[in-house]
Amino acid sequence: MQIVLEVEDSFVDEFKSIIEKFKDKVQIDKDKNLELDPYFYERQKQLEQDIEDIDSGKVKMLSQGEYEKEMNNFFDKLMVKYAD
Repeated sequence: MQIVLEVEDSFVDEFKSIIEKFKDKVQIDKDKNLELDPYFYERQKQLEQDIEDIDSGKVKMLSQGEYEKEMNNFFDKLMVKYAD
């Protein structure tokens, strides 16, 4: 059986010492997602929220062409605003 525990960084050493006597029955692995990307779960949560907002109509998703047009307009406005 596998269970997942979240342990605060400041408690990791103490937690390891508590379960030391069970080392033959408990295996501790670091989360591979967090090793590769320390913000994995925060970004995953944001992506899920973004998808929910798009599905509910709260946020409009642009096509690639609409996105490029909007970005070009944005950069044009920046150039005008900050032109010497």
